[in-house]
Amino acid sequence: MQNSVVIIPTYNEIENIEAIIKAIFSESNDIHVLVVDDNSPDLTALKVKELQEPYSDRLFLEIRKEKSGLGTAYIHGFKWCLERSYEYIFEMDADFSHNPKDLIHLYNACKIDGSDLAIGSRYVTGVNVVNWPMSRVLMSYLASKYVRLITGMKIHDTTAGFVCYKRIVLESLDLDKIKFIGYAFQIEMKFKAYLKKFKIIEVPVIFTDRTKGESKLSSGIISEAIFGVISMKLKSVFKK
Repeated sequence: MQNSVVIIPTYNEIENIEAIIKAIFSESNDIHVLVVDDNSPDLTALKVKELQEPYSDRLFLEIRKEKSGLGTAYIHGFKWCLERSYEYIFEMDADFSHNPKDLIHLYNACKIDGSDLAIGSRYVTGVNVVNWPMSRVLMSYLASKYVRLITGMKIHDTTAGFVCYKRIVLESLDLDKIKFIGYAFQIEMKFKAYLKKFKIIEVPVIFTDRTKGESKLSSGIISEAIFGVISMKLKSVFKK
């Protein structure tokens, strides 16, 4: 996986960060990792700094002043990556809900199958979610159906956070105009790529809920996604 980098946003992921970094590096000798940490009180960043000694040429760390949202963390990471020569830029959670072994499948979807944006999809072949309560499975599944209906995107897992972008996609988007900071950020990025007619492929993956650390999902994040999608769609219509 040459010219590839995985962006991992973190806030209080001390229980997971070392294991996920080592698991990613075990999948490829070429892939790099960028951790964007929001000044975690549990000293996640300090653990990353310790790991930089054996992985000095592959592991990078950006520390932000405070917790500022998932979307802004990824935007920070995207800009960092675009200043360098990476061709394939991944989004991935720190908590093992995304399996590092699936990185190669997303990479191949872009490198071999010609996708501009590859999505690790929980719903393209049914419902592939492990250890979630039924209420959360239904919420996530119906949210993706709702987004698909409102936006017209032919994507089954519109809220997925495990993706691979080709460089050209991120270069074509005005990252400073990405509005959402929570999970709606994932929807907005896909929608902007969809409007620019980039080729999008969904790769089936199994999503496993975290076993360590705490989820960052909140009612505010959910509200942003529900109401933000309508606003996003209307703006795209008026622009036309």
